[in-house]
Amino acid sequence: MTSASLRVLERSVYGGPNLYSRRPMIRIRVDLGILDQYPSDRLPGLGEALRSLLPGLADHGCSYGEPGGFLRRLAEGTWLGHIIEHVAIELQTKAGAAVTRGKTRKVRGKPGQYDILYCYADAPSGLAAGRAAIELVDALLPAAMQGAAGLDRIAPALDSPVVDIEARVSALRAIVRKNGLGPSTAALVAEARRRHIPVFRLDKASLIQLGTGHRQRRIRASVTGATSLIGAELAANKQAAKEMLASIGIPVPYGELVRTASEAEGAATKLGWPVVVKPLDGNQGRGVTTGVADDGALRNAFERAQASASRAIVERQLIGTDHRILVVGKAVVAVAERVAAHVTGDGRSSISKLIEAVNDDPRRGVGHEAVLTRIRIDAALEALLAETDLTLASVPEAGEIVMLRGAANLSTGGSAIDRTDEIHPDNAAMAIDAAAILGLDVAGVDMIVPDIAKSARETGGGIVEVNAAPGLRMHLAPSEGTARDVARPNIASLFPKGSKSRIPVFAVTGTNGKTTTVRMLARILEEHGLTTGFTCTSGVYVGETRSTGGDASGPKSARMLLRHPRVEAAVLETARGGMLREGLAFDACDVGAVLNVTADHLGLKGIETLADLARVKAIVARNVKKSGACVLNAADPLTIGMARRVRGRIVWFTGGAASDALTPIDMHRKSGGLAVSCECGTLMLHRGGETLPIIPIANIPATLDGAARFNIENAAAAAAMAAAYGIAPGTIAAGLASFRPSFEDSPGRLSLTEAHGVRIVVDYAHNRAALTALGDLLASMRGESNARVIGMIGIPGDRRDCDLVDIGALSGRMFDVLMLRENVDLRGRPPGEANALMREGALAAGLDAAAIGLHDGEYDAAAACLAAARPGDIVVLTPTDVDGIWRLVEAWASDSGPEDVRLLQAANG
Repeated sequence: MTSASLRVLERSVYGGPNLYSRRPMIRIRVDLGILDQYPSDRLPGLGEALRSLLPGLADHGCSYGEPGGFLRRLAEGTWLGHIIEHVAIELQTKAGAAVTRGKTRKVRGKPGQYDILYCYADAPSGLAAGRAAIELVDALLPAAMQGAAGLDRIAPALDSPVVDIEARVSALRAIVRKNGLGPSTAALVAEARRRHIPVFRLDKASLIQLGTGHRQRRIRASVTGATSLIGAELAANKQAAKEMLASIGIPVPYGELVRTASEAEGAATKLGWPVVVKPLDGNQGRGVTTGVADDGALRNAFERAQASASRAIVERQLIGTDHRILVVGKAVVAVAERVAAHVTGDGRSSISKLIEAVNDDPRRGVGHEAVLTRIRIDAALEALLAETDLTLASVPEAGEIVMLRGAANLSTGGSAIDRTDEIHPDNAAMAIDAAAILGLDVAGVDMIVPDIAKSARETGGGIVEVNAAPGLRMHLAPSEGTARDVARPNIASLFPKGSKSRIPVFAVTGTNGKTTTVRMLARILEEHGLTTGFTCTSGVYVGETRSTGGDASGPKSARMLLRHPRVEAAVLETARGGMLREGLAFDACDVGAVLNVTADHLGLKGIETLADLARVKAIVARNVKKSGACVLNAADPLTIGMARRVRGRIVWFTGGAASDALTPIDMHRKSGGLAVSCECGTLMLHRGGETLPIIPIANIPATLDGAARFNIENAAAAAAMAAAYGIAPGTIAAGLASFRPSFEDSPGRLSLTEAHGVRIVVDYAHNRAALTALGDLLASMRGESNARVIGMIGIPGDRRDCDLVDIGALSGRMFDVLMLRENVDLRGRPPGEANALMREGALAAGLDAAAIGLHDGEYDAAAACLAAARPGDIVVLTPTDVDGIWRLVEAWASDSGPEDVRLLQAANG
């Protein structure tokens, strides 16, 4: 590799709105090195080679917004990152993925580094296209500049030559086919998205959730969650289905259920030739033979049917053409005449060659991947030819039609002609009644009639089958006639006009206070009568029940709630890490709040400054619904700065008086805006030019009668979010009044208890701002007494050295006895280094060395704090494992005295 070589630094797959876009995108960060000095106009032949290999690039509008725009940029001179973006999009397009958007941006403060971003249909094919794009562009560079590195960070290599575009596209198409949706499901998903209905893919096949929480509906292709199991089972049992139809007067062909070839012969003789033979519960035309006219053909047909099911149906063949009538709800939405797979002779080509020519139609694919299916040569096809003394080598006369399948199914290579506007009302009514009697909300009704425009009751014919999972391909893209938008009525049947597909989503971000605000708001929403789910750093909860433990502040946990069928409102702690890693779990929230932006996690994931951190937190503010509300801290300069670029109406909050806020909150409320502040010891709601009391601070237990200033601010934020959603002040007050500083209500977020004369505070405080706020509370708790304050402190090892020293210094001023501890996961630091840095800070702050203990785990450190405590002392524990440390506290509290720590050791076990 030369110094000129491009290097891949990292990649991300964003499933929702992110730092770079509101759209799901793939991001590949590259370092161009010396190539940053070589835009395309300095690389002779690059543009011509790209146009030759990928002529579709001529359709890319790029910044000019018209076809040819990207080629102009190539000629004028553009950087390789931008070129790779367009190549990745074009490769996906050629592979059948409908993607068009992308952008490439320089990385601030990193010369030569670029973020390449582009949309994707599915992550595996999108990543593979990204790697293939880099490899292709690299291969077209002068030899001395080639040698891209770090490609394995993106995706495995495709097994094809780099510049063999057809082979590359074929490999990508296989990935799209494996991971993508079939035409029917894709059409339904596209319609749902057009209606702004959230879409979640629940498996690797076609199980899809539409909507969120208790408003969700599910589909598997055209089968919906409302499809009756009894109806589906009846439809699968073709004989039972026909009997049900006949019971209400719908014409069906006479037939018999048979188990042996001799029974089949007897049934055919009784019914009269020709007959149809099909498996009892087959589908997609498998095992179906039509036009059976003698005993020999009957035996072959019975064997084919028996290969799919142990029992078969022999029925009288109706005269006419095969039609599929699609019924959704109580209406016929599309009709297609189905034509069985066939070829037309030209007097020169063999049947085999004619099949190849038909399969060359770009509309045909394997299975259900395309709007038409390739004709497959198999034993059944050859057997059908043999019945007319033909083989694959036979050469039909010009104009001679050779039938290749007995059943007119698209899945076996058939085609379709739209007849929606021609169906007779009687035939439509029969199809609707057939779906109704079986109890199907969506049904594909197969009718054979001489003329679909005339009533089957007059011309003869009838319904031969009803299908519970009808394919939509023949209607979406018929071989002839008008395409029908059958996805629209399907989705409309699931979400009728006026119904909602979304539960309200409340997103909370900020540096400190997120978990407590989330829990307070969830309590208010429960008081309002909504079954509320919430996520936070201590787990995923539905009501009072915790579904999963651990840190649940990322998009994966949020999706768990949005998929939960009982949840009526979702409150989501939305942390920096998840937003940087995957983006948001939702496309837009009803109410989004940014509580504050203070120093934490700096130096990680490219977040070097407070301004960088504010940009990440602002992702929530920028992705509020236009009809929603963005709740911002009126006393925090960085959240105030977000107000210029948020969506939804702005709602201000402050834990102090409105006049103390840094923003002109008075002007906002006087103009009718919504705000919450704390005035004269009472939480106040400013709305529509009037001011209403919500609740006295003294009546909010979590504020400790106002001593816990940070919880006044958290309560104000929760109240502002609730008020923005239209919840009455009385309900807000009831929710806040019932929220206590206990482990049950707020585990690890100012959880208080007392035992053996020792007051114990368990709080997650893990950065300067949180510890400073906690220090103010401890000063109030200590009051005029001589109580010692004993603290356990530890922060993650991936923080900067200066942060560790600073936390140590702050702790040295806060505590009389300090137990420093490291996490099990040292995050890249050698054992003892984090403790040493914090100790350095504590000593510099004046804390005696004898008052500092060093521990390699939080259990030992917590046990040491409790063992050192005497009546009147205050013990402060800042754990990572909140549940585990609380169990230690409970064990210590239930023991005979603070000097006996045997139970602690056993619990630590």
